[in-house]
Order: sequence, then structure tokens, then C-alpha cells
Amino acid sequence: MEKVVRRPAEIGGKMKLAKTRVRKGSIWSGSITIGLVNVPVKLHAMIFDKGVVFRFLHKTDGSPLKYEKVCIKEDKVVPWEDIVKGYEVSKNQFVVFQKEELKAARPESDQRIRIDKFVDYLSIDPVYFEKSYILTPDKNNDAYSLLLNALEKMGKAGVGRITLRTKEYPVLVYPYKNALVLTALHYPYEVADPSEFEELKELKEPKKEELSLATKIISDLSGEFDITEYTDNYKQKIEELIEKKMKGETIVFEKPVKEEAKELMVALQETLKQLKKK
Repeated sequence: MEKVVRRPAEIGGKMKLAKTRVRKGSIWSGSITIGLVNVPVKLHAMIFDKGVVFRFLHKTDGSPLKYEKVCIKEDKVVPWEDIVKGYEVSKNQFVVFQKEELKAARPESDQRIRIDKFVDYLSIDPVYFEKSYILTPDKNNDAYSLLLNALEKMGKAGVGRITLRTKEYPVLVYPYKNALVLTALHYPYEVADPSEFEELKELKEPKKEELSLATKIISDLSGEFDITEYTDNYKQKIEELIEKKMKGETIVFEKPVKEEAKELMVALQETLKQLKKK
């Protein structure tokens, strides 16, 4: 039986895996400004990564490992009060910043989201979407409600900027499920241009018969998108393994069956046959 280092939570006498808690506190507060109109808001986390989280353990005794800040020159742990931030301008050459200097450099968007213009939400290429947050009213429900309803009626999204931690982001502010949502965007220079890949420049035109079969397959598989149809199978399998290990069961690994590579035309034809059977 393998050693279980960390005990699972016991609820009602039954062993259960601990679940990720959803944080409810705000991570930023300020205001949305449109001309002279001021809408006080709070920013809340909306996206939570519920993937499998592993801890690094000491192989010999199963104890968790911790990360420490070690000085490369002196090879010793440095306490937090002796740590400053620096920007590397060349190999091992740094410009050092004090907290006061970095605080003074923060732009207007550290405190307010100034709306520059309104656009159609669907006109924004989703490749630029970085992360979404929920905006809630802060002491002034009327201004918040007015902006929410106006955006819903017009089908528009506001474009502005916000500074979070060490970066200023372009953002979209738009209505979603009776709330205002803010989505941070990537800058153009943060998104790779497909034209830079030589492999894509060498693509050949498909044969007419192959294209016909491919469009038929796509047509047969077309439908409405429903995100609830998808679950994290990897997480589910890991949780099943955890349950078995807690019970002391022997883990038997099955090697996946390697699928035989087929010629493109054959693969297209057999795929259509499978779809007809469903």
C-alpha cells in the first residue's frame, strides 16, 4: 500500500477530495468614466482554473517542498525585507526600483477605466481576449444600472484601459447575464502572426474530391455550441486514481491502442461511414 501524505477532507464520515474555493473578494476598485459620468465599480475574479494541481514532495519522506529566494552570489536564503525589484537590461545587469518609484509610475488606469469609444462586441477578434472579470457596483447602483442597460439596448461594448499588478491592459466592458463584465485584451505584439510560419506558406490546394468529403463531414457534425457538454477527462481520471490510492488499491495501467495511420482519402470515406451509423 502506498503512503498517502496528505489526508483528504472528511465530510459526513465519507472521504472526499477537497474542492477549489471560489474567491468572492474584489481584486481592484475604482471607477468607469465616460466623459463626466462616473461609475464606481469593484473588480472580481470570474475565471477559475480547476485543473489538477500537484505539489512537489521529497521522494524519501513525502514531505512538501517550499520555494525560497536564494542569493546567487552568496548562496543563502534572502528574507523578504531585503528583497527589491529589478529589471535586467543586459546579462546580470539590473536597474533597481524602490516600491515608491513603481507606485508613482502607475498610470491613470490604476484607479479608473476611462472609456475611449464604444464598439460592437462581435467586431473584436477573440484571439486578443486574455481574461474576464466581473464588475459590480460600488456604492452607486444607479450609475451602474444605467450603463448596463444602455449597453444592452445598444449591443455595444466600451473600450478602455486598466492597470492590474504590473501591466496596463486594453479592455472591453460589456453586459453579460445582467452584469457588467470586463475582458482584458492582449496587445497586437503579444499575438503571433500566422504568416511568420514558413510551413503555412507551403500549403497545397486540396483535391476536389477530398474537399467535397471534408465539407460533407463538417456539415454532418455541425450543431449548436454547448460548453456544458465538455468535462475535464484528465482531472476525472486523476481523481479516480487518488480514490484508488487512498483505498490502497493496486493501479493497473493500460497501454493505449495505437491507431493505424490511414491515407487521407480512406480516412475521409471511413469517417463518413461512421457518421451514417450514428
